[in-house]
Amino acid sequence: MTDAVKLLPPLTDADVLRLTAGDAVLVSGVLYTARDAAHKRLMDLLAAGQPLPVDLQGQILYYVGPSPAPPGRVIGAAGPTTASRMDAYTPTLLGLGLKAMIGKGKRSAEVLAALQSHRAVYLGATGGAGALISRCIREARVVAFPDLGPEAVHRLVVEDFPAIVINDCHGGDLYEEGRRRYARPA
Repeated sequence: MTDAVKLLPPLTDADVLRLTAGDAVLVSGVLYTARDAAHKRLMDLLAAGQPLPVDLQGQILYYVGPSPAPPGRVIGAAGPTTASRMDAYTPTLLGLGLKAMIGKGKRSAEVLAALQSHRAVYLGATGGAGALISRCIREARVVAFPDLGPEAVHRLVVEDFPAIVINDCHGGDLYEEGRRRYARPA
C-alpha cells in the first residue's frame, strides 16, 4: 500500500475530511477495541452519568475480539467482526468525538448520517485475515471490562494497520459504488 494515507490517532476533523470512500489507509498508533458487550457497558455508564474508561475524542474503535496470544506474540488472531451489531450505539459514540471505526460489513442509514454530521469515517478490514492483521499489533492490554474476556476493551498499539475507507464523511459509500459499477443493465 505505497499510496495509502497514513493515519495517526487521535484524528482531527481535517484528517477525516481528506478521506474518501475507496482510499487505502495505514493506521499507526493507538486503537481501542470494543464489540457488542463492551458497547452495551459503555452505554450503561453513560446512562448512569459515569465517565467512560477511555476518552474517545479523536479515537478509532476496532470491532474485534482477539484470540489469546500464542507464545512469543502480543496478541492472537485479531480479525474484524460485523460492524452492524454496533450500529445502535455508534451515533452516541460519534457524538462523544469518536472519529473512526474499523470492522466489516455495511452500516445502517443512521450511522451513515452520523458519520456525516460528526465528521467521522468507517474503515473496513479484511475478514478472515486475523492472523495477518495481528502482525501489525505491537502492544495489547486490557483497559476496561476484563470480565468480558476477548470482548474487553483493549488498548492496541499498531503499526501500518491496513484498512479501506468504506464510508466517508461526505456521503461516499464504497459498497454502493461497487454495486453501481458492476450492476447489470435491467
